[in-house]
Amino acid sequence: MSNLLTLAQGAEEIGPSIAAIGYGTAAIGGGVGAGLIWSSVISGTARQPEAQGKLMGIAWISYVLVEVLALIGLVLYFIS
Repeated sequence: MSNLLTLAQGAEEIGPSIAAIGYGTAAIGGGVGAGLIWSSVISGTARQPEAQGKLMGIAWISYVLVEVLALIGLVLYFIS
């Protein structure tokens, strides 16, 4: 029984560090996603300048979705 208690206490100590690794991964994913979105807008605008307005609208919506996922990762980090 004491071995199980020791394992449970060890899991409490490991939990926040695993959550930090998970949030770091989420932050990296958000950064990569934002970079891909804006590089695509720059590339599309260079090819077809008259489509810049439409591309920017799509880009902002996509950017918000990517950042919301990163914020969800932050919230889950603080919950754990």
